[in-house]
Amino acid sequence: MSQGPRSGLAAVSSALLAMSRHLEVRDVLKTIVASARELLDAQYAALGVPDDHGGFAQFVVDGVSEEQWRAIGPLPRQHGILAAMLREAKAERLADVRKDPRFEGWPDAHPDLADFLGLPIRDGEEVIGALFLANKRRARPEGSCGFTQDDEELLSILAQHAAIALTNARLYERSRELTIAEERSRLAHELHDAVSQKLFSLRLTAQAAAALVDRDPARAKGELHQVASLAAEAADELRAAVVELRPAALEEDGLIATLRTQIQVLDRAHSARVTFAGTGFRALPAAQEEAMLRVAQEALHNALRHSGAAHVHVSVGRRGNGAVLRVTDDGGGFDPTAVRRAGRHLGLVSMRDRTSGVGGSLTVQSAPGKGTTIEMEVPGG
Repeated sequence: MSQGPRSGLAAVSSALLAMSRHLEVRDVLKTIVASARELLDAQYAALGVPDDHGGFAQFVVDGVSEEQWRAIGPLPRQHGILAAMLREAKAERLADVRKDPRFEGWPDAHPDLADFLGLPIRDGEEVIGALFLANKRRARPEGSCGFTQDDEELLSILAQHAAIALTNARLYERSRELTIAEERSRLAHELHDAVSQKLFSLRLTAQAAAALVDRDPARAKGELHQVASLAAEAADELRAAVVELRPAALEEDGLIATLRTQIQVLDRAHSARVTFAGTGFRALPAAQEEAMLRVAQEALHNALRHSGAAHVHVSVGRRGNGAVLRVTDDGGGFDPTAVRRAGRHLGLVSMRDRTSGVGGSLTVQSAPGKGTTIEMEVPGG
């Protein structure tokens, strides 16, 4: 490698570590593309994951601005050089991609590409993607490809590890989908039990009030007050369930905006004051942001349903390269050791599992009469 063995190995090591750090497919694709472009000193890099209809399910680029990318238009189809890499499953190194007989042009806003290096990403016999680079930055003789045989071998190593990272990310997402399905089933049962009981009580109380209207108006009035109270509790249950069941708009809005919106809903739905502060936060890998959202939801559920708190405060802030989430309430508190001995968990097991699943740590501080603070720290990407 032209960089020299030591610097070249260090660069490869950094690229592989970066790929293994992410769990979401989209994050893995972005890391692969950025690592390949930096490692081989190319102006542009892209990675396409084919679908089953002649197009690409995902297509990630590096070196192109957001404005350029929007101007280019729809994702490319599987044609020309891209189709060749997917169909023939071999590397392509070209001095000028525009002069290749398979070249079929590109949109007006597309950047001008010249020398080209591309190869498939394979999982066994299956081609799961196409990775390519264009416009080597170093000077090159007229009519020759700036990408060398060493570059091709280096990209091949990267592609092999990219296949592993991409496969692992896909398995993680499938596992998460199963977890989400299980959670939805659990929430459906909780919703059925809680709201059905409230509505059953509501109906009986309304019937009792109707029977008492003529012979005991004072008692009937009391029963009607109870009807109003039960209806409000049922509405609270429904609002909280909707917040949990609604898919979090993390990809579009980010963690801070999503949390702020949900906490505003909870503040309106409950008698306790629920407040939020987000300071110095920067975007994290998608898996970490989702874990932080779910831990915050679980901690809020405990505080609002079980603690008797008058005020619950949620904060998210930066800590080193990562972030810290803190949920504090002034409720009745509890003895964490006694909760474990009694076989009750208050969602703590779920919160710890989510936190450890993204490489973070969770601490719980509570005592009877002293409120509760739950703190989750994640390392960042």
